[in-house]
Amino acid sequence: MTEQKMWGPEPYYGLGYDFDPQWFLTKSQQKLQAELIELCHDVIRPQAAIVDESGEYPWKSIEALAELKLLGAIVPEKWGGRGENHVGLAMIGETLTRYGCPSTGVIFMMHMAGLAALLFRAGGNQAIETLLRRLDDDVMIGSASYTDPETGGHFWYPKISGAKKVDEGWHVKKSSAFTTSCGHAKWMVTQTTSPNFSGDYSDLSVFLVYDDELESNPHLWDVMGMRATVSGPVEFDVVLPDNRMVGPPGDGANSNDEAINAIGMLMYGALYNGVAMGALDLAKRYTTKRRHANFGQCVADYATTHDVYGKSVVDTQASRVYLYNFCAQLDHSTNNGDWTLYESDPDARPRAQHILWGLNAKEKAARVASEVTEHMFRLFGGSGFSRNLEIERLLRDSKAGWVMGPSNEVTRGMVGRWALLGEEAVDWWNQRPNEGLLNAEIGKLDADAKRKLIEQLENELD
Repeated sequence: MTEQKMWGPEPYYGLGYDFDPQWFLTKSQQKLQAELIELCHDVIRPQAAIVDESGEYPWKSIEALAELKLLGAIVPEKWGGRGENHVGLAMIGETLTRYGCPSTGVIFMMHMAGLAALLFRAGGNQAIETLLRRLDDDVMIGSASYTDPETGGHFWYPKISGAKKVDEGWHVKKSSAFTTSCGHAKWMVTQTTSPNFSGDYSDLSVFLVYDDELESNPHLWDVMGMRATVSGPVEFDVVLPDNRMVGPPGDGANSNDEAINAIGMLMYGALYNGVAMGALDLAKRYTTKRRHANFGQCVADYATTHDVYGKSVVDTQASRVYLYNFCAQLDHSTNNGDWTLYESDPDARPRAQHILWGLNAKEKAARVASEVTEHMFRLFGGSGFSRNLEIERLLRDSKAGWVMGPSNEVTRGMVGRWALLGEEAVDWWNQRPNEGLLNAEIGKLDADAKRKLIEQLENELD
């Protein structure tokens, strides 16, 4: 018989464990899941409505996560963390948004993305190792500040950035368009073009920056959903000591593929699967209680409800099982999520080989969350507009995943090019000219325009 899922002292109002793929989780992960559900009931869920209304940063929820030792969830035990694997991290992310607060989930996601970049090159770097040991005890919430005002969701392509070697270390300059936990994160990982940059935008470097070394603009964040993430612009213009470069110069592309993308796409999938499940839970509670006296039926009795709800369950479960299988493969490839493997083999890239599957997970979960929350919202009828029923908040929050970089349209475009034309066709940094299109456009020019183009190209060569 399936174990009873509890919500405080009462049986859970939504879907039970028989609709959860618990077989992916170890006994210790199931125990952690139950503890996190309890924490969501006691602290994080009550805070969700408050911070959505006010737009304030959810510090009480972040502090509660630190008390459960989750800010260092994937940090190896030798550096003071829980040493959680990819499956466990997915469970944490999904649980946090399903039972707790999507905004807090996104904050946790961006903390994990920045943390992954640090873990990739932590071995032997005392500045990084010291921070890792402080994460939970000092509530050292962090973030990844990668987006660029010039390239939008193509966060791996920083145009307004740079770094140069100076006597004191590295002079880092960068403008970031959207940075989660803006004005609240105690540290950030950022990426710029490398020192001695020569025009190749795959030549990137990564830096660790603390909150007193950057300029945040949290007051500019006033949005429809994910309101408590406080994702405003950030400016960097700071000289950092040598050991605050994360990895060697030019290591940014490796960091993206092996750390940022792997954990970022995993967390996208987990968070938005959780949002979809949260909407299903709320709709079950509402439709099984809301009765129409003229028919003697509750909303859950109608065949149309069965069809809509059933499809939403099937779609969400497919996304969840896909994600957990992806995570299980990452665990298989990394000795169960071991971040210390790079100490003995700095060139190892076990996660990077699975980047395509991570992109699929992100697109699928963000799309499912957007569609499922809309379907569940409609089951509430006009009552869905009530803030007290919570579904309108999930509807607003669900839209963020689709447009967060890389957006679903960009993601599908990359997957499509990869599938049809090969991996090199993705061309992350615009290094491969489309000669067919170029020649076709040149063919449209008259003689004078061609001469002008020749003159321009000759000037560039000179």
